[in-house]
Amino acid sequence: MKVISTDKAPAAIGPYSQAMVLNDILFTSGQIPIDPATGEIKGDTIEEQAEQVMKNLGAVLEAAGTSFEKVVKTTCFIADMGDFAAFNEVYAKYFVGKPARSCVAVKTLPKNVLCEVEVIANV
Repeated sequence: MKVISTDKAPAAIGPYSQAMVLNDILFTSGQIPIDPATGEIKGDTIEEQAEQVMKNLGAVLEAAGTSFEKVVKTTCFIADMGDFAAFNEVYAKYFVGKPARSCVAVKTLPKNVLCEVEVIANV
């Protein structure tokens, strides 16, 4: 196993890694809309927060030597299903290969953000 870490994405806020690679498969931890430069939540709307989540995921994917095009599965968590369509607008710009996906609404996310996304990708 190989630990993936980059300062271009937020540091883990608990006892976990940003991502792990096992047998050429990348498993990321969930990314939330924290700006890695400031440590602050970026954006107030689902669109703004989803954009930051995708930037964070992109940085982790790049650190692992892969990309959005090689993602095979995503798990998306949103705070309000009323934001589903707006979230999908941002999501669709990044995941053009249409990987398998689960998307669920949850009661509360870390730091009360509006969305969190984790991925599994080929390296």
